[in-house]
Amino acid sequence: MNLTLKVWRQANSESKGKMETYQIADVSPDMSFLEMMDVLNEQLMTQGIDPIAFDHDCREGICGMCSMFINGEAHGPDRLVTTCQLHMRKFNNGDTITIEPFRAKAFPVIKDLTVDRSAFDRVQQAGGFVSVNTSGNTQDANAIPIDKHDADKAFDAATCIGCGACVATCKNASAMLFVSAKVSQYSLLPQGKVEATERVMNMVKQMDEEGFGNCTNTGACEVECPKGISLENIARMNREYLYASLKG
Repeated sequence: MNLTLKVWRQANSESKGKMETYQIADVSPDMSFLEMMDVLNEQLMTQGIDPIAFDHDCREGICGMCSMFINGEAHGPDRLVTTCQLHMRKFNNGDTITIEPFRAKAFPVIKDLTVDRSAFDRVQQAGGFVSVNTSGNTQDANAIPIDKHDADKAFDAATCIGCGACVATCKNASAMLFVSAKVSQYSLLPQGKVEATERVMNMVKQMDEEGFGNCTNTGACEVECPKGISLENIARMNREYLYASLKG
């Protein structure tokens, strides 16, 4: 395939970015999107042009680093996949593809398509953990009976990889889906009950301080989430937050 790529270029967070247009030829439909970007960067380097900066690590749909906004969609036109799992057969010969970074106040651009998503780390550090007594009296987690339904729901919430697609696709740049997934994976399990009140209050407070927007139940976050995290987690977090507020 021969493609036209319109790519956002920005030298650093202080610079004013702009779209640059590049032509790329002989793209195999079996290439992943990131492999296509690698080929483009090789082409740019041979021309003496600074290669395009973009995040990637595992390239297996696990780490969530490959955050790109492709033709107006987080991770591109496919569903339940990250950018690294998107293949070029989803596009046609002669297509023009627009590639931008995830845009949100809480995700400032570092360079080109790379954004700073450390806000997610700070939200998790605010309460996304379980304190464990390691004094020698620790109970075997496998010995604690857990309802199968609750275990499945907790596991589903824990599949969130923190890529930020929910924030990027939300008109309000809300992080409610991400935060609710992190709250849910603990609130459903007995190990997470001890700190449940502090957890939800602290994580929601940190989310607001980071500058994420409010949720207005549009549902775009669930549609674009590569792991299919359900909106029911947001409802669960709201219940947890209300209970914690009344208890406090």
